[in-house]
Amino acid sequence: MSYPAFPKQHWKRLKTTNLMERVNKELKRRTGVVGAFPNEESLLRLVGSILMDINEEWVTDRRYLTVEKA
Repeated sequence: MSYPAFPKQHWKRLKTTNLMERVNKELKRRTGVVGAFPNEESLLRLVGSILMDINEEWVTDRRYLTVEKA
C-alpha cells in the first residue's frame, strides 16, 4: 500500500502483478497458436522475440513512469 506516496498518474503502473500477468498472457496466447514445438531452441526463439517486441513497445511508444511534474 505504498503506491499512494507516488504521483496519482503512476498508480496504475505501480500495481506489481499487472505487467507480469499481461506478459504471461501474451506468451501463452502466442505459444498456444504454435501448439507443439520441434525443439527447445524454437520455443526460446519465439519467447525471446515476443519479449523483445513487448520491450520495444514500452521503450518507443510509452514510458513506464514519467518524472515530469504535472
